[in-house]
Amino acid sequence: MALDQNKTLNSLGFAKPPSETRVVVAMSGGVDSSVVAAMLAEQGYDVVGVTLQLYDHGAALAKKGACCAGLDIHDARRVAETMGFPHYVLDYENVFKDAVIDEFADSYLGGATPVPCIRCNERVKFKDLLETAKDLEADCMATGHYIQRMMGDAGPELHSAADANRDQSYFLFSTTPEQLDYLRFPLGHLPSKDDTRALAAKYGLSVADKPDSQDICFVPNGDYASVIRKLRPEAAAPGDIVDVDGKVLAQHDGVINYTIGQRKGLGIGGLADPLYVVKLDPNTRHVIVGPKSMLATRIVPLKEINWLGDEPLTSRTEWHVGVRVRSTRPPTDAIIRPISDTEATVELITAEQGVSPGQACVFYDRDSSRIFGGGWIHKG
Repeated sequence: MALDQNKTLNSLGFAKPPSETRVVVAMSGGVDSSVVAAMLAEQGYDVVGVTLQLYDHGAALAKKGACCAGLDIHDARRVAETMGFPHYVLDYENVFKDAVIDEFADSYLGGATPVPCIRCNERVKFKDLLETAKDLEADCMATGHYIQRMMGDAGPELHSAADANRDQSYFLFSTTPEQLDYLRFPLGHLPSKDDTRALAAKYGLSVADKPDSQDICFVPNGDYASVIRKLRPEAAAPGDIVDVDGKVLAQHDGVINYTIGQRKGLGIGGLADPLYVVKLDPNTRHVIVGPKSMLATRIVPLKEINWLGDEPLTSRTEWHVGVRVRSTRPPTDAIIRPISDTEATVELITAEQGVSPGQACVFYDRDSSRIFGGGWIHKG
């Protein structure tokens, strides 16, 4: 018998028993999403596991530590069998190539430093897969991401994970209010990854000791250049390494082999002060180098902003927030100055080094764990 609206909500926020609450769990085959599916199944929810096959099944079979490929699909299926819920594999190779891989290649060739995991969440997992969950008449979709969804006065809010070392908010800033209304993140409150693995062991899951994925799923061993070379063979054309005045200092074997802020491997010796890659120009095939001071950035132009504040972004001329310009650094004090609903200029109170077009700038409340969204850094 269903509960009425005055009764206690279940753990996913619905006023009905778990058995009458259908939840689609996005299962990558890793320990995190497997634990989410097992936890919800044990609690009595109507769980449906869905795994996306995102790239070539055969080529992926030998690669451990990625997601959404051969071995991982097998692992997700075994978890579903162990816990007794249905599991489906959807072929999203073409969608993934069009929405994520091609842009990754083009962005990288344009001298940017792309973050394809954000685009995958934005354009595939939280868009197409979310629509599939609705087609399956699910009440919500759950994932194994380490981030928290909390109810505020104006509706669901996005908050950093309880475990700062596992927090994935940088990769989820583009989650829209509409998506956040439908999504659930059951692991975000856990104190540490050890708690997740303990749950996996408790449920008897075969993935309990499976290593975490470290690389971008379609970039083996973090070797961006080899992937770009396959996707865009013309990108390996040689060119010149030049200083900021255009003086040729050395030659290189492809702009794709360099990133902003790189110091080693430039092949330039005999200098009193080290040089760093400060800019990439794919059109002229120039790798531009300069002193470390040139890497320092205070003003960061943003586009494609996803704003998660209670008031419109443009309701103020300035927002004082914390921002992250890369996933590995803690938030730093900054001022957002809106230009439109989707564009702004961010002033970093303390200059950051190596800020690169193609990366994300994510907004944080300085007084709480709340995330106000973010935007994409561009050349301005």
